[in-house]
Amino acid sequence: MRKSPIHFGPGMSLPEFQAQYGTEEQCRAAVARLRWPRGVVCPRCGSRGHCVLGRGQYQCNACRHQVSLTAGTIFHATKLPLTYWFLAMYLLSQNKKGISSLALARQLGVSQNTAWQIKHKLMQVMLERESGRRLGGALQVDDAYIGGELRENKRGRGSPNKIPIVAAVQTQRGRPKRLKLSRVRAFSQAEIHAWSRHHLVPGSEVISDGLSCFRAVAQTGCQHSPRIIGSGPRAVEPPEFLWVNTVLGNLKTTLRGTYHAVRGKHVPRYLAEFQYRFNRRHDLKHLLRRLLYAAVRTPPMPYRLLTLAEAHW
Repeated sequence: MRKSPIHFGPGMSLPEFQAQYGTEEQCRAAVARLRWPRGVVCPRCGSRGHCVLGRGQYQCNACRHQVSLTAGTIFHATKLPLTYWFLAMYLLSQNKKGISSLALARQLGVSQNTAWQIKHKLMQVMLERESGRRLGGALQVDDAYIGGELRENKRGRGSPNKIPIVAAVQTQRGRPKRLKLSRVRAFSQAEIHAWSRHHLVPGSEVISDGLSCFRAVAQTGCQHSPRIIGSGPRAVEPPEFLWVNTVLGNLKTTLRGTYHAVRGKHVPRYLAEFQYRFNRRHDLKHLLRRLLYAAVRTPPMPYRLLTLAEAHW
């Protein structure tokens, strides 16, 4: 049997990670290279002349402004060594199904609350990195629910606490290229219209099931081809929906197998984590560096802002 180049592709081994980022000095140097590729630059006056005050602390020779290596990044005001953050980024990027905050706490040797904040800050990096990228070309789109419980004998769309999401897979030559996972408030035409305008390139060829709300994609300049597929097990058989159904199945397996529970207000980040890894699955070896590049360009995200970001999904 021919091995999949994605499933068996080379990633970054633990010895490689330790060789490149095993010390605090190596981690600081990596952050400095990505933040200031041409040398330290004063954020106030733009001068390059500086003196070093301490580990990761610099002072501009022109205006005397002091700046920290991690100031203005996702690592801002951290009390942990950068080696902890780098190990967390490694574990998040190289594990296909992610890692729970409890498992991350055990790996890092920190409290579960600390690990939770590290994980969610890094997932926020993924969310912001993915939010501005739109899909185009041939697209398979489907609706789904995650989480929730069955109560009072309600089933399907009537089940309470279910979280509605939209999945869109961009295909090229019959293979999946990019993925977009989005939480929505409801499966209404107004909501899908807003989603399409934000996430799809006009002129895209959208194939969806017969759910009436997906007609709204035509209002944003996309070509819409609905397919009536019915319900039950046969609903996942049509080849037109092969990749979007595969992705949704993998997503639900990941969430069930990795996390004890996924709270509704955190769903956008969990979706972004899965989406971020999927869209970069061909380049696992450099995924850590790409995540680090995004992390040094993501503004600080203290806990109170994490909560606000959740409320503003």
